[in-house]
Amino acid sequence: MAPAVALIAVGGTACTVPESLGAGVKGTPGAAGLHDPYFPKLGNGGYDVSHYALTLDYDPKTRKLSGTATVTARATQDLSAFNLDLHGMTVHSATVGKDPAAVNRAGHELTLRPRDEIPKGSTFRAVVRYSGIPSAITDAAGAQEGWLKTADGAVALGQPTGSMTWFPGNHHPRDKATYETAITVPKGLTAVSNGELRSQRPTSDGKRTTFVWRSAEPVASHAATVGIGSYTTSSYRPEGGGVPVYTAVDKTVAPRTAKLLARIPELTDWAVDNFGPYPFTSTGAIVERSGDIGYALETQSRATFPEASFDAETLVHEIAHQWFGDSVTPETWQDVWLSEGFATYAEWLYLEDFEGIPASESFQEAYDTESNWDFPPAAQPDAEHFLGAPVYDRGAMVLYKVREAVGDDAFHEIVRGWAEKHRHGNASTDDFTAYVEGESGKDLTELWDIWLYGDAKPDQP
Repeated sequence: MAPAVALIAVGGTACTVPESLGAGVKGTPGAAGLHDPYFPKLGNGGYDVSHYALTLDYDPKTRKLSGTATVTARATQDLSAFNLDLHGMTVHSATVGKDPAAVNRAGHELTLRPRDEIPKGSTFRAVVRYSGIPSAITDAAGAQEGWLKTADGAVALGQPTGSMTWFPGNHHPRDKATYETAITVPKGLTAVSNGELRSQRPTSDGKRTTFVWRSAEPVASHAATVGIGSYTTSSYRPEGGGVPVYTAVDKTVAPRTAKLLARIPELTDWAVDNFGPYPFTSTGAIVERSGDIGYALETQSRATFPEASFDAETLVHEIAHQWFGDSVTPETWQDVWLSEGFATYAEWLYLEDFEGIPASESFQEAYDTESNWDFPPAAQPDAEHFLGAPVYDRGAMVLYKVREAVGDDAFHEIVRGWAEKHRHGNASTDDFTAYVEGESGKDLTELWDIWLYGDAKPDQP
């Protein structure tokens, strides 16, 4: 562990905490983790982030990323110091309010110690300037996450811990925040992020372009993204209204994906009918070459896909995640079945409505798949399995059984009501089971015991 050193501030940013920040306060350091069941060191205690302002500059040739992260947060305790999650990179300076902050690095933990302690309830602003060549994280299941180099740029995929590879933050799903992300890239490339494109302008030397994106609705950091590349882009509002669409597709795959991309308005409208009002201001997709990324992810307001996974069912899955996973975000990673189970069940609904395959057939196929019985969906054995097959298929089976128990009409209202009740928030498994029983008026203890928590495969589906 390196000793704490005071750093000279570069362009100090005004803080919303009064000038008497910390006067007479006897604070303690915020916790270095939020004790998530599978990622206990992920996230940090002592504060809640309300907004990230990220200024990024990326050169695909050198792979160097330079960034300034301005983190606006509220102290939830008297703070003498607090942590941010950051993997790799070199920190050049940090300030809290107008003053330099002392900095420690220990693994993924970046500790800032402000000059004066921060009183509980105060809003403060921390600025961290950093640079380096971001390195991807290989997660417990062997997948690459984080800032991923592509053939012509980069793409950031953050689930569950990868966002710490490209900006310092409180990287646990329960600390959601709004974002403004400004990305400068070489001329001829496009930079895409969550939310809405606010501006696109050349730099003074004309050699680069800066794209500014804004997410007005809160984002869990694992659903934040940046895509940089030679994209074919499209931005439009569907005829007759509907949710605005923005798509960015690698130019080498654009001709092969155009037909399915054109279905985004139709499938978003179908999801609105099933799940309730769309929770964000736009929808869309980022599609990369299959060799550049290995999986699709529900990056908020425009999911990210490799071409090989860009099919109708996966598109429906990721669109459904805009409600379940992005708007209603799991309280901890142990609750991730609430995200993946709903998105998988949306695939079953799609097959039922568009392909004439009853959900009962999808349920039976999942029931007959032995790997779905390795563990209960709400009790994954460890971090390696937190996105195992039972989380998806048994999660969807739980929802099918709820539909069977309460009836189609009541189930439809429960799904829409659940999405509305926890819109832009977090929810746990206990929240869900209590909500279903409260809305249906039924005691579903046996259903939960067998399908949600049961270790053994029941004799009859």
